[in-house]
Amino acid sequence: MNNSIRRAVDVVVSGVGIIILSPLFVLVAIAIKLDSTGPVFYRALRVGKDGIPFRLYKFRSMVVDADKCGPGITAASDDRITRVGRFLRRTKIDEFPQLINVLRGEMSLVGPRPEDPRYVDKYTSEQRQVLNVCPGITSAASLVYRHEEQLLSGENWETYYRNVVLPDKLAIDLAYLENRTLISDLILILRTIVAVFV
Repeated sequence: MNNSIRRAVDVVVSGVGIIILSPLFVLVAIAIKLDSTGPVFYRALRVGKDGIPFRLYKFRSMVVDADKCGPGITAASDDRITRVGRFLRRTKIDEFPQLINVLRGEMSLVGPRPEDPRYVDKYTSEQRQVLNVCPGITSAASLVYRHEEQLLSGENWETYYRNVVLPDKLAIDLAYLENRTLISDLILILRTIVAVFV
């Protein structure tokens, strides 16, 4: 029953959200096209529920083919990020198109953040349990690590992500899933909204 209610909430909220935010989407699209060449949206390959890959929608905040000339995560000083992209990433506006993924059923409003296949391949059997649920726009771990890009600096930042940040994020999300309820999801959504403005 909870899953049915959660899916109904996902559909209603994502559908209404896309309609309300459509004027902002148009403005962002214009800004992206004026700032750099390439498409408005970036469709990142991510691993979803049951290990099924899907394309995650984001407003493009980096140069075209950035994923082919660097790691699957982004550090604060990454020179692949465009001028408009820095603003979009700082305000989290680049994440708004993921409402499309929620409407399509590939994601939920709340759930472990979907990860790049290159990192999922390294998950332990315990860590792979996050793949038993639908990935989300926000999660307990994404709140803790909402300033993740600022943590990833220095020469060995990707190693630090793989060995420290990612395992901790997975542990946080797995702990949340053990006691997850519809109320806790609602609280997490509200905390995320507040965090965007802090």
